[in-house]
Amino acid sequence: MLNTGTMKRFRRHGHESQRDKHKQDLYQFNKTVEHGFPHQPSSLGYSPSLQLMAIGTRSGAIKLYGAPGVEFMGLHDENTAVTQVHFLPNQVELVTLLEDNSLHMWTLRAHNSTSELLEIGRFTLSGPPGAPPSVTRVTAVLAHSSGELLLLGTEGGHVFVVEVPGFRELEENNISMEDVQSRVPEDYVGRRNLECVEALHENPLNPRQVLIGYSRGLMVLWDLDRQRPVQHFLGTQQLESVWWMEDGGNILSSHSDGSYCQWTVTGEDPQTEPEKQETPYGAFPCKAISKVIQLPSKQGPPFLIFSGGMPRASYGDRHCISVIKSKTHEALDFTSRIIDFFIIREGENQTGEPSALVVLVEEELVVVDLQTEGWPVIQTPYLVPLHCSAITCSHHVSSIPLKLWERVQAAGAHQNTHYSTKPWPINGGQNLAPDPPQRDLLLTGTAGVFHTDADPNDNMNQGSEGEWPPFRKVGCFDPYSDDPRLGIQKIHLCKYSGYLTVAGTAGQILVLELNDEAAEQMVEATVVDLLQGQEGFRWKGQARLDVREEPVLFPPGFQPFAMVQCQPPAVVTAITLHSEWKLVAFGTSHGFGLYDYHQRNNILVKCTLNPSDQMALEGPLSRVKSIKKSLRQSFRRIRRSRVSMRKHHTNNAAKLQEINARLEAEALQEMELAPVQRKIEARSSDDSFTGLVRTLYFADTFVSDGTHSTPSLWAGTNGGAVFAFVLRIPPQERRAEDPLSAQAAKEIQLMHRAPVVGLVVLDGKGAPLPEPLEVAHDLARSPEMHGSHHLLVVSEEQLKMFTLPKVSSKSKLKLTAVDGSRVRRVGVAWFGSKTDEQLESSLVVLTNQGELHVISLPSIKMLVHYPCIRKEDVSGIASCVFTKYGQGFYLISPSEFERFSLSTRWVVEARCLVEPPLQMRPKNPSSPVWRDQSDGVATEHRNFNKESGGFESSPNQVMEHALLNDESEYTRSQQIGRKFYI
Repeated sequence: MLNTGTMKRFRRHGHESQRDKHKQDLYQFNKTVEHGFPHQPSSLGYSPSLQLMAIGTRSGAIKLYGAPGVEFMGLHDENTAVTQVHFLPNQVELVTLLEDNSLHMWTLRAHNSTSELLEIGRFTLSGPPGAPPSVTRVTAVLAHSSGELLLLGTEGGHVFVVEVPGFRELEENNISMEDVQSRVPEDYVGRRNLECVEALHENPLNPRQVLIGYSRGLMVLWDLDRQRPVQHFLGTQQLESVWWMEDGGNILSSHSDGSYCQWTVTGEDPQTEPEKQETPYGAFPCKAISKVIQLPSKQGPPFLIFSGGMPRASYGDRHCISVIKSKTHEALDFTSRIIDFFIIREGENQTGEPSALVVLVEEELVVVDLQTEGWPVIQTPYLVPLHCSAITCSHHVSSIPLKLWERVQAAGAHQNTHYSTKPWPINGGQNLAPDPPQRDLLLTGTAGVFHTDADPNDNMNQGSEGEWPPFRKVGCFDPYSDDPRLGIQKIHLCKYSGYLTVAGTAGQILVLELNDEAAEQMVEATVVDLLQGQEGFRWKGQARLDVREEPVLFPPGFQPFAMVQCQPPAVVTAITLHSEWKLVAFGTSHGFGLYDYHQRNNILVKCTLNPSDQMALEGPLSRVKSIKKSLRQSFRRIRRSRVSMRKHHTNNAAKLQEINARLEAEALQEMELAPVQRKIEARSSDDSFTGLVRTLYFADTFVSDGTHSTPSLWAGTNGGAVFAFVLRIPPQERRAEDPLSAQAAKEIQLMHRAPVVGLVVLDGKGAPLPEPLEVAHDLARSPEMHGSHHLLVVSEEQLKMFTLPKVSSKSKLKLTAVDGSRVRRVGVAWFGSKTDEQLESSLVVLTNQGELHVISLPSIKMLVHYPCIRKEDVSGIASCVFTKYGQGFYLISPSEFERFSLSTRWVVEARCLVEPPLQMRPKNPSSPVWRDQSDGVATEHRNFNKESGGFESSPNQVMEHALLNDESEYTRSQQIGRKFYI
């Protein structure tokens, strides 16, 4: 007979099993996709047959992009830069070269009805014993059109021939420097060391001929069949790049002195002088032309496109690509360093008219339409440079109503009329996921509201009429900040009313309304003294921004119409918007206020400053104010001088950007992240920034008594205090005339004075109150007003539940009890299983350890937790935002967001399909060099067999890409280095 204790244990075990199954149905952690622009790109590749573009980064990532929504990612084991990317012609493989001189083979392979990018081999050249490293240091790579060979030029001047995809070196076909020099005149060789192989290029009409270019200027036409040189081109300037024209009879070479030369392929050896030599931006010394391309055009003269070549003294710091066609000549001027570029052409085989110029620069991707007059920029459907200026805050809005979505799209289309409307030219693959591709919908600027030192007409990058070179600024990345006070720190959007509020670094809060038409209007400013005239306080931080007193013309979109200016003008640390009541609450390190944007007046001011808190009056920028002001003034003086600006713009902009970033980091560390370093013990009231307002919350709940609910405002501070105010709001019919009022009702002081980071009111059924206007739009049920309401206060150390209106403690959950975790981000989310329509609300918490916790409501019990962000990644943790349905975003670099999901029901995944081209390599190839079959014959593709470790034939098989979180053991082993992002 079982005793009672045994029965209880059995029952508990069954209950635990059921609860565990319930957790599995609702919660599952996945890192899904990345949004933004790859951080520190280092190389670019393009496959005309697949219409896929590849970008390699300095951290060893390789990312492939095709049609909008089609993207793949791989990560090398080695945390080192990807210096070159080469697709094998007419294949689904690509080769990467890393800075450590290793070569890696990748393939797009079928898996679970999608495509996955897999690394299937790696290789490093091994030289003869005792040979110096330069002999095998790879400097140039040619993926031969046969799809079976790689030619590897090295620093030592040798060319190695390697069979792919198996990476077998064909020693008998290697090309040594001695073989190359055998027919070169002695006086040329004697006075010039050939140095490294700078370029390898295949004859477009005869794949058995390869051009080898050496950095000292020599170019050699090599016959792969006969293994001997055919012709030598005796250049005398340092070689940068080569281009073999489509006619097969002419070669272009670009050089370090800013010139390019045209050579004729005659077979007569040697050729000592080029047919033509030009320096486009001479006659003064010019910088190197790093890459040159010439393509024929059916509509007149050919396109000549080259990077660099600018006059060294005047424009040596410009990042330019010049496009010349007949008498049309433009120097496209970019705001960051050019990594590489390629041309997209019409037709299935990409042999037709030049269609678009694709340029990868250090901070963005720019695509220029070469078929439309004026060569406009094509708006990119992905790789949006979210960091066109530094990202300072993020705000996520779930389930945007269709009406608002369409209005935002229409306003964005109006703004982008200067962009080309041509379809996206990179169309490889198809997106199988329902999520639309990321794109820039609408840009809203607030700088026009204020007077700044910058002259909007002084555009140092825009060329004037008749200027030489004919510059045209392209791209949207702008590292220059006119004034750091313009930085936006907080955003809140009401998706139902179209009202938006943004708050800035200098205490400014702007209210904006979505307008379909351009409007010229004044922005009415209300000054609010958060110190309430207290004596003995003197602000030492930055001055407030000056508002323009004349009307400002705003384009369609979100247009500012009202503004609050806090005094002192400290960073705004919290805002919230209630569009049904037409109120905005705002807070700084000195206190908080309430603004009525309908009647345009302030309702409430509450000073939270502790008299001993002098740091709050210093201002985060005051300690380096003088050096920053001096640098800013000096930079503007340089900016007004065109000649000086041309010399020093890049260096000064980089310095200013670096200092701005450092100042922002210091301010964030002081004001937002300092609690990371605190011990888990009771705080003293003398701690710095105790009055800093961390969170603001509107609620219609029971504050004064338990029978009548009333609108209220709640505020939580860095010192563990919670303030509640009852709001008296006139009825709708008299809302514009009758005054509003706010009366202090409650005050809570947490025992340990831990910063309050979140406030939530739960209704009579334990569910969080709906958002403003959500019930009115039938998108949420009305809150339960008959049962008791509860206030959940989330501090850095614990979650504590209070009853309302008595504000008595009911329950709590202490996070610091085990590992000292501190709450950094908190949000309410709805979860549901894939099979059940019922939704449950839970609390999602991110700690300073980078861990995610899901906590039940209203019982505040820990449900699940997952590691998400490295605890050393302070900026990633600080940037995290949660969505309403269990997903989230955080910055993995200054330019990229990582997206994750905690929900089994709502997961956004990159599921893409890439089909191979018709032209495939043969099943039983003959010798890779002496193959008589002409290029372009349809053949079969060899697939990697993971069990045998080799390749096998598989004709007409679709090659596909799997998700990074795939459950396949082989896939997991090949998605190497995923922990790099964790």
